[in-house]
Amino acid sequence: MTNDDPWLSDDEQYMWRQWMGLDAELLATLNREMQADAGLSSPDYQVLVVLTDSVEGRIRVSDLAAALQWERSRVSHHVARMEKRGLVSRLGCVDDGRGAFVRITETGRTAIERAAPGHVRAVRRLVFDALTANEVAQLGEIFHRLRSRAGLSAE
Repeated sequence: MTNDDPWLSDDEQYMWRQWMGLDAELLATLNREMQADAGLSSPDYQVLVVLTDSVEGRIRVSDLAAALQWERSRVSHHVARMEKRGLVSRLGCVDDGRGAFVRITETGRTAIERAAPGHVRAVRRLVFDALTANEVAQLGEIFHRLRSRAGLSAE
């Protein structure tokens, strides 16, 4: 850091550390609870959410990587582990021999349907029950602005 780079103010540093701590603690708590309740890890759940959101219950590996913000190799390794448990399957792409699809199986669909209610209860308990409707709207706007500024999808 050079002398021209401003340090974070005390308030900025406090907020940044709170955010980083909250992010780590929330993800760890949600992962632990989902593992205990439904036998799924957070990454399993993330993959299954993307697949259930797709019209046909399948998506190209490259699109799955983009949706999750993961490297393709991470997707491939994780999908292989999920495939062994029967949650997903891989299908070759008829349009081009190089591409592949990941498809949710009935076992995967059952797993996410079993996991989703507990996940929603945990998110509500840990986040939304502590906020007013106005605060939720404000945070939504703030997160949208920050994602846009960082060049991320601002969904």
